[in-house]
Amino acid sequence: MEMLPNLINVLGIVVANVPEGLPSTVTACLTVTAKRLAKRNVFVKQLEAVETLGSITLIASDKTGTLTKNKMTVNHCFYDLEIFSCVTNGTLGRKVFDYNSPSCSSLLRCASVCNRADFDKLLPGNLDLPIDSRLILGDASESALVRLCEKISPISVERANYPKIFEIPFNSVNKWQLSIHKQFTQEELQITSHQRILLMKGAPEIIFARCDKILLNGKEVFITEELQRNFMVAYEALGSMGE
Repeated sequence: MEMLPNLINVLGIVVANVPEGLPSTVTACLTVTAKRLAKRNVFVKQLEAVETLGSITLIASDKTGTLTKNKMTVNHCFYDLEIFSCVTNGTLGRKVFDYNSPSCSSLLRCASVCNRADFDKLLPGNLDLPIDSRLILGDASESALVRLCEKISPISVERANYPKIFEIPFNSVNKWQLSIHKQFTQEELQITSHQRILLMKGAPEIIFARCDKILLNGKEVFITEELQRNFMVAYEALGSMGE
């Protein structure tokens, strides 16, 4: 005869006669259920949650970090009214982005400088690993931008060229992040006292609504209704791809 079922029966008899034994019986029953869940790769942190879990029929969960590894990758970018692939084996028929173009370089500068994520410099050997294998401290989406920018140019150099002097971190209410930086002059490689640059990133529809100009082929042009329609088409196309 199995020992555990017999133990539960004994505890049940004890509870029937001595109510103080009820906590022990409940704990034993929940522990058995937790062990069954563990065999199905379900880790229970609190035994009380087992009873609740047994009473539900549907679980709605955020997939990030639950069904996935909480690691994101930049697959596409949008500039000059066109969607480009950021990986060589990306979407069939998409052009690979040209990081030397004025519009793309400005986009990458914002992605690397207006960004709070960074490689863990205190972890021994972390910076010697391939970029995709390095540990990054920060949000998953910002970490993806760091990996992309680092493959093109060291973000430490880019951030040194644009020292941060002010920042409003991203939050779920505003849905944007803003930072102000000093600029080096390319001629003298010195920080000027009057030159500043404001960078902002976040939800596309929020950022676009706050702009009156767009960088098109390296030139600033006012946003027209046609440009707004092009933006919405690209926005919906990327959204349909889960991006």
